[in-house]
Amino acid sequence: MDELQDFSIFDKFEFERQPVGIKYLLNKPDGLEQTDVSLPLCAMFKQAQDSEPFYATEDNFSCMGKLAMGMRDSEPVSESGEIGATEKIFKEARANRRIYPELPKLGKGTVRYVSFSSMNKLTFEPDIVLFTVPVNQAEILLRSLNYSTGNLLTTKYSLVIMCAWMFIYPYVTGKVNFTITGLSYGMKTRRVLPEGLVLISVPFDLIPMMADNLKHMPWSLTLYTATDEERDEYFRVVGEDIRQRYEASS
Repeated sequence: MDELQDFSIFDKFEFERQPVGIKYLLNKPDGLEQTDVSLPLCAMFKQAQDSEPFYATEDNFSCMGKLAMGMRDSEPVSESGEIGATEKIFKEARANRRIYPELPKLGKGTVRYVSFSSMNKLTFEPDIVLFTVPVNQAEILLRSLNYSTGNLLTTKYSLVIMCAWMFIYPYVTGKVNFTITGLSYGMKTRRVLPEGLVLISVPFDLIPMMADNLKHMPWSLTLYTATDEERDEYFRVVGEDIRQRYEASS
C-alpha cells in the first residue's frame, strides 16, 4: 500500500461533495473491488463521491474518456468532426476537427485500470484530485495553489471531451485545471452535476504544497468583510507604513 499524504487539512472545508482521488494503473490495484456499472468517466467520478473506493476497466467506461486514457484508438467518424457538426455543437465538421490534435491523451495500453476514491476514504496515492465546490470554497483552494509561488492559474478545456482536460491534462502536465459545471457538453447532457459549481483538478505533485499553504494562509482575507470606510482606512495606514519604511531605507 502507498504511504498516504496527510489530507486532514481539507476536512475543515466540510465539503458537500467529497473530492475524488483518481489513479491510473497498468496493473490491477490491490484491496479494491471492480465496479459493476458502465458509466462515462465524468459520471464514474461522481459515483466515487458517495461510494466505497473501487476500480474500473475499459469495459466499465461508456464514453470518449477511453480515448483520453489510451484505452482505444480514435475513430475516423469522431475525429472527422462530423458528429459535432451533426449535433450542432460546431458550425462545421472542420471546426470540431480542430480539437483532436490538441487533446491530452495517455499512451495506448498504458492504463488498464483506474482507481477511484473519495478523499475521506483514500487508501492509495492519487494521480489527481478533483474538487467540486461552490465559488467561495474554490477561491480558497485556488489561492492555496499560488499562495507560496505567485504562479498564474490558467484553464484549458474544450466543450466536448472535457474529460481529457480535467482528468488527463493535469496528470501529464503537472498543471492545475478548472472549469464550471454546465460548460461541458457531455456532463450537461447527462446531468452529472448541478450547473455553476467549480471543478478543480489538481495533479499529485501540487497537492502537498496546496495542503501546506492551507495550513498557513488566512482562509478569509481582511478586506473581504470590511466596509468601504474600513477598506479605505486600511489602504491609507498600510500605504503610509510602506512609504515610511521605503524612505527610512533610502
